[in-house]
Amino acid sequence: MSAQLKETASELAQVLWRECVVYRDRSGCVVIRGEHVQRWISLAPAGGRGEVLVRAGRILDGGTTAPARSEAIVPLAAGTAELAATCRRLLAEAAADAASRAPRREPAGRSRPPGRPGRLPQPGRSGKQGGRGRHTGLGSWVVLACLAGVVALYAYSVAAIGR
Repeated sequence: MSAQLKETASELAQVLWRECVVYRDRSGCVVIRGEHVQRWISLAPAGGRGEVLVRAGRILDGGTTAPARSEAIVPLAAGTAELAATCRRLLAEAAADAASRAPRREPAGRSRPPGRPGRLPQPGRSGKQGGRGRHTGLGSWVVLACLAGVVALYAYSVAAIGR
């Protein structure tokens, strides 16, 4: 299966990209890296006989690979054309996911607080509590009280044994 997987990956690489590197990684998967498109594809034996787990992801700045964004199981007997179509679909999903996570430009005059990629701050409100300052929640106080009780019980048992 591994020789067939390597051969299939080489054929697939020629169909997908002109410039690519095909290699086997530590886990036994065959990886196709397209540095010029900043994407990678891996082929691994799937649970069923004659099936391949196809995974696709991005290549980050510096050459490290990001975790797989999408994956699919394809029968190996399907042929290179169907495998290439599945890879293109997975690569498109990975690209769409990367584009949706890209930072967006803010409207003029409004900015986000540092470290918060979420929504813009609402005018006239500060924080989650609608203007109230930070406070320790009831759950935190219950945890602290239980912890203090355990420490007190331990100290009492040590004192009682020590007599």
